[in-house]
Amino acid sequence: MSVQEYLDKHSLSRKIEDAVNAAVRAKTPDPVLFISNHMRKSASSAISKVKARQILDSRGIPTVEVDLFTNKGIFRGAAPSGVSSGMYEAIELRDGDKGTYLGNGVSRAVKNINEKISEALIGMDPTLQAQIDQAMIDLDKTEKKGELGVNAILAVSIAACKAGAAEKEVPLYKHIADLAGKTNLNLPVPAFTLINGGKYAGNSLAIQEIMILPVGARKFEEALQMGAETYHHLKAVITEKYGAHGCNVGEDGGYAPNVSSIKEGLDLVKEAIGRTGYNDKIKIAINANATEFCIEYPVVSIEDPFDKEDWEHVKYFSGLGICQVVGDELLMSNPKRIERAVQEAACNALNLKVNQVGTVTEAIEVVKLAKDAHWGVVISQRSGETEDSFIADLSVGLATGQIKAGAPCRGERLAKYNQLLRIEEELGDLAVYVGDDWRAC
Repeated sequence: MSVQEYLDKHSLSRKIEDAVNAAVRAKTPDPVLFISNHMRKSASSAISKVKARQILDSRGIPTVEVDLFTNKGIFRGAAPSGVSSGMYEAIELRDGDKGTYLGNGVSRAVKNINEKISEALIGMDPTLQAQIDQAMIDLDKTEKKGELGVNAILAVSIAACKAGAAEKEVPLYKHIADLAGKTNLNLPVPAFTLINGGKYAGNSLAIQEIMILPVGARKFEEALQMGAETYHHLKAVITEKYGAHGCNVGEDGGYAPNVSSIKEGLDLVKEAIGRTGYNDKIKIAINANATEFCIEYPVVSIEDPFDKEDWEHVKYFSGLGICQVVGDELLMSNPKRIERAVQEAACNALNLKVNQVGTVTEAIEVVKLAKDAHWGVVISQRSGETEDSFIADLSVGLATGQIKAGAPCRGERLAKYNQLLRIEEELGDLAVYVGDDWRAC
C-alpha cells in the first residue's frame, strides 16, 4: 500500500488538515505539540491491551491489579478482599497451593485476565461500561463469577471505568454519575473506624468496629479534620487507661485495646469526642447488637445487629426505628437478598462492597435498588484494601451519602479520604457535603 493510499484509507489527509487549521487559529507557539494533541483527541479510543499482575493487599495477602491500555494512556484497577465471605457473594479465585502464600495466590485469576479477558475486550470502547462488564459476565458463564474469579473481573471493570472517564475527559466521579444517570453530586459523610474488634483485632471486643460520623461538619475537609483529631485524642485516652500497648491497631486501622465490653469501648470513644469539643457534631456507628447503646450513646447506625440468617430479629430491630440498620453480611450486596430485605423491611441501609457484586455496572444497579426503597447506602472498604481510591469517586458519583473507608490512618485507607478532599476542592462552590442529610441523599 502506497503512502497516498494509506492516507486515503484512514482519511488522514482531512484529519491532518483540520489539526493544522486548529493550530493556526490557536496561534500556538508549538504547532507540532498542538497538532499531536489534537490528533490524539480526535481519534476514537479503544481498549488495546489488558495486563494483570499479582500484588499484595493491606494484609500482605495477594490480590489482582490490572493495567488497561487505550490510546489515551494506561489505567489501573485493583480488587480489594475481605476477611469474611459468604455463599451469597461473588467468588474470589485463589490458587489453593499451600506452598505459595499459604494457598492465597491469585496467579490463576491473573492468567484468566491475560489470556481470556484481554482477548475478549480488545477493541471495545472504554466508555461503554455496561457492555464491557457484560462481556466478562458472559465469558465467565457462572452465577457467582467463579470461573474467571470476581477478583479478576472487578479489577478489569474498575480499570475500564477509569479509561472511560479519560476518554470523555471528565473526572471519574462524573463518569460514574453519567453511567448511573445521576445529576446530583455530593461528598459523603465518612464513617471513621476508631476501635476494631472481632475478626479485625486480637482483643476481647465481640463487635468488629466502633465508628464515628462527623455529621455536623460543613465540608468534607472539616469532617476529615474532626475524624483525625478524635482519633488522636482516643489514642491519648487509651494510653492513659491501658498503657501504650493498648494502641495497637486492627486491620482497618482502628485501635484495638483489650476492653472487656462494648460499653467500655463506647465510653472510650465518647471521652475522646468530648476532648475534641465536637460533641454535637459527631455521632457514633457500631457493627454490633444491643438496643440500649442507642439510648446511652449518640449511636445513629448499627451494622448487622444479628446473625446473617436471623431475618426475624433484624426485621424486629429495624421496626423499632431507633437508628439506621445496615445490612452487610445479611445482604452480601446480593440483589436477591436486597430485594427480600426490602419486601420484609428487614433493614433500611445497604453496605455495598464492590467485590461482592463484581462489576461497576452491577454496583450501580444494586445502589439503585436500595435507593428506590429509600434506603441509606454505605460504600464500603474491605479489610484487605489497596491504594486504589476508586470507591471515593464511586461514593460521589452515586451520591450515596455515606462512605466507610476505615480509620484516618494507614495509606490504603487515607487514599480514599484524600481523594475525597481533592474532589471537594475540584468541585469548588458546587461541592456539597451531605452532613445531617447523610441518609436523605
